[in-house]
Amino acid sequence: MNTRITWVGEKSFLAESGSGHCVVMDGPSDAGGRNIGPRPMEMLLMGLGGCAAFDVVYILERGRKSVTEVTCDITAERAKTEPAVFTAIHLHFRVCGPELSEQRVRQAVELSANKYCSASLMLGKTATITHSLEMITPE
Repeated sequence: MNTRITWVGEKSFLAESGSGHCVVMDGPSDAGGRNIGPRPMEMLLMGLGGCAAFDVVYILERGRKSVTEVTCDITAERAKTEPAVFTAIHLHFRVCGPELSEQRVRQAVELSANKYCSASLMLGKTATITHSLEMITPE
């Protein structure tokens, strides 16, 4: 796995993944950025959420359960001093599927958190990571 980060001026950077996908990262205007992309630390949270949500869908589908919707909202706190690492992260999952039980979804979230999501396991070295779950009734 590889990626390349290229400075494109001011406080903006272009990140290109080894699979050929690009995303712009930028800083806030008060730090010289133009606010044209997410901050690098926001990208870490997005990666965490993507990793965890992917795992949840994958685990449920491997269990032959139909999943129609998954959303993961993340809130985080950072240390007050440098390095401003994440100290607390909360992932709130909203999951919908016609045959899903809360117990089955909770098990998928726990498997992701404790076994499969490498982003969660790495960030858990400095942050307390918690999870909550909300089941959405299919329409």
